[in-house]
Amino acid sequence: MTKKQRTQLVIEILKKQYPEVKCALTYSKPHELLIATRLSAQCTDVRVNMVTPALFQRFPTIEDFASADVSEVEEYIQSCGLYKTKAKDIVGMCIMLRDNYNSIVPDSIEELVKLPGVGRKTANLIVGDLYGKPALVCDTHVIRLTGRIGLTDGSKDAVKVENQLSKIVPKEEGLNLCHRLVWHGRLVCNARKPECEKCTLAECCKYFMGK
Repeated sequence: MTKKQRTQLVIEILKKQYPEVKCALTYSKPHELLIATRLSAQCTDVRVNMVTPALFQRFPTIEDFASADVSEVEEYIQSCGLYKTKAKDIVGMCIMLRDNYNSIVPDSIEELVKLPGVGRKTANLIVGDLYGKPALVCDTHVIRLTGRIGLTDGSKDAVKVENQLSKIVPKEEGLNLCHRLVWHGRLVCNARKPECEKCTLAECCKYFMGK
């Protein structure tokens, strides 16, 4: 089985298992997704979704965040971890959005990664979820699962994984495949003890076949 054949099989299986998928982060405005994604670094989406309602109520617009005192933002996001760095990045990115982008979240990875604290993972999520463009969101779940299944070479480097997946995943399937892999990683193929006995991907998973 080639990597492309394995990829297509994974796509088909996960589509049946998770027919309706979307980003697990809760947001109602473009900049809210950007901020929530920054908060999700080394933090669970569940925790982020607990924190953001009060944060977005206090600072409802990009301009509000841009004018915010970093220490006040810290108070709202303290439970997310690395909160001092994240608060500084959030205020900094909103200042840049206000001053350089007319308070509009850019629709290209090249522009998004210029914002403080925004890497390719975040940028891919934004262009995919907000603007419907081809995207590969390589978070820890996607990196782990694609390595185990055999779609990538096991690299832990997000950029390398993105590059490898871009060669075998149809562009129109990339974003939803990543969303489905995230859900599968949370529910079945967890980091410490994957539940292979109930995994629908066992038939095409190198990790399972090598056990």
